[in-house]
Amino acid sequence: MKVIIAAAQTGGHINPGIAIANKIKKENKDAKIMFIGTTRGLENDLVPRAGYELKTIEAYGINRKMSIENIKNLLKTMKGLTEAKKIVNEFRPDIVIGTGGFICGPVLMAARKYNIPTVLHESNAFPGVTTKLLSNKVNTVLVGFKDAISRLPKAKNIVVTGTPTKVKKINLSKEQKEKIIDELKLNKELPIVLIFGGSQGAKSINSCMMEVIKNKSNSGYQIIWAPGPKQYDIIKDNLKEFNIDINEIKNIKIIPYIYNMEEMMNLADIIISRSGAMTITEIAITEKPAIFIPFPFATENHQEYNARVLADAGAAKIILDKDLNANILSDMLNDMLKDKNKLLEMGQNAKKVAIKDVEEKIYEEIKKLVKL
Repeated sequence: MKVIIAAAQTGGHINPGIAIANKIKKENKDAKIMFIGTTRGLENDLVPRAGYELKTIEAYGINRKMSIENIKNLLKTMKGLTEAKKIVNEFRPDIVIGTGGFICGPVLMAARKYNIPTVLHESNAFPGVTTKLLSNKVNTVLVGFKDAISRLPKAKNIVVTGTPTKVKKINLSKEQKEKIIDELKLNKELPIVLIFGGSQGAKSINSCMMEVIKNKSNSGYQIIWAPGPKQYDIIKDNLKEFNIDINEIKNIKIIPYIYNMEEMMNLADIIISRSGAMTITEIAITEKPAIFIPFPFATENHQEYNARVLADAGAAKIILDKDLNANILSDMLNDMLKDKNKLLEMGQNAKKVAIKDVEEKIYEEIKKLVKL
């Protein structure tokens, strides 16, 4: 089997693409898989690191407002379509798969020109502009949440598969938990709140957490906080101005980036984060209650729609970015931590949203379009 996967810019698009590629390779050891992305995104690190070939084209997102920059980007993307046609024609894949975002436009349209079967995976509950435009042109649309179905009325064929992720549910033993907590130099008796804002961090969440630390608001719980590599040193210097050593804050562990996210999510009692599709999926899988602060500038406000999937299921609470401050967050956390049974119930509600056998479901849809 020969496969092209279009994935670019963010981990939310690239990691599902890599997970799909890994599943195809597992089932077809002789499969040849090529990724198409841009020269600007995380794909230039993540795709080669995963062991796959990456080809790049010119492609840009197009804003709805007319501007000189928008016209330039449109012309560059049209050039990207020509580049994509050349790659597709030379590689001659059996199927082309897109995992959302603007890169899918030129690549999937190039595949369509050569009558190659196409699949588009959309992780978000509120589909992006590219997915909406391509939904009636590709053979199959795969969605991470059933809520997306009603928002893609023109899709020829739409299937709820969930979003593939490396994070799985782990039932950590008491000994395993204590070992991790000891390594983090935290307290075995206090509940753990895990806080992160994505790979680059989230400034509003970080600002709020700075106030929590300065006010010593976390007397009833402890914190594992990843502010992001680019903001860690800024926070370190800021705390130093208040005579606070970033490595010596009682019941708080601050680390630039979490590489063992599966372990940390399974350890936590509550998770506070943005609400990208991948994060929503991982929180549902690990069955954790959550507080979401959706990124307010996400396209079509899709992060708030994602967050409401778990909130409506009784698994999460939402604080809008404009309302976020240390008092509101602390009050919500303290209220949630008062009732352990309620937290367990929220975790079970999250479990109901999680979709099992995601990679298998996706692979089954691929097989329907490819003659193996």
